[in-house]
Amino acid sequence: MAKNMFSGGGNPFLNEDKMREAAKAETLDGDFIKVKEKMTVQGAINKSFILVGIMMATALVAFAMPSSLFLYGGMFGGLGVLIFASFKKHLSPTLAPLYAALEGLFVGAVSAMYAAAFDGIVFNAASLTIALLFAMLFIYKTEIIKVTSKFRTGVIMATGGIMVVYLMSWILGMFGIQVPFIHETGLMGIGISAFVIVIACMNLLLDFDNFEKGEQFGAPKYYEWYSAMGLLVTLVWLYVELLRLLSKLASD
Repeated sequence: MAKNMFSGGGNPFLNEDKMREAAKAETLDGDFIKVKEKMTVQGAINKSFILVGIMMATALVAFAMPSSLFLYGGMFGGLGVLIFASFKKHLSPTLAPLYAALEGLFVGAVSAMYAAAFDGIVFNAASLTIALLFAMLFIYKTEIIKVTSKFRTGVIMATGGIMVVYLMSWILGMFGIQVPFIHETGLMGIGISAFVIVIACMNLLLDFDNFEKGEQFGAPKYYEWYSAMGLLVTLVWLYVELLRLLSKLASD
């Protein structure tokens, strides 16, 4: 789907340097310095639950009443909000819920499309998404895979490459040209989908690390919403990729 080429969970809009810069921001009030309220991991987790709840609510509406308006409105509307939020992070407490609502419309519409063609695929994809989320959280907490600078760079580069390929595929598809293997159901197509899912899972590690780095650096409170939005981006990407993989397996 076109959405996952734009919202690849590497979340290039959020990095350590920007967190450090935001953490240094202070406001002057007369002769006093007022330190802004800081981000916490628990706060970011709470915001993530709120965003997922909003997304699920609008997803149910779009699933019950599938429409191309929900599909493309959610897709491009969500992308627009995401890009705007990357430049106006302080507005994240407002933009993040809006993004979640729009993303829910997209997710619901996409889910309805797959559900019409494959019985049980939505439940399976959602269950796998949740299972992978907790599996990656366990891997992160136990440091089976450590999020180092080299690891972060490698994951972001791989995510960027996937985004470029998906973007090219989408543009060429409008002219009737299909990029080989990406949408095919053979072993190569299934292997590509599996690889993309692995990269999406690696992005979850970056999102977890962003939560902890935000608290460590003393990022402003609004970064809780911004970081939670980044996690939501990754979860939606992972869910859509799982839908694609399961559909390929069912069609093969």
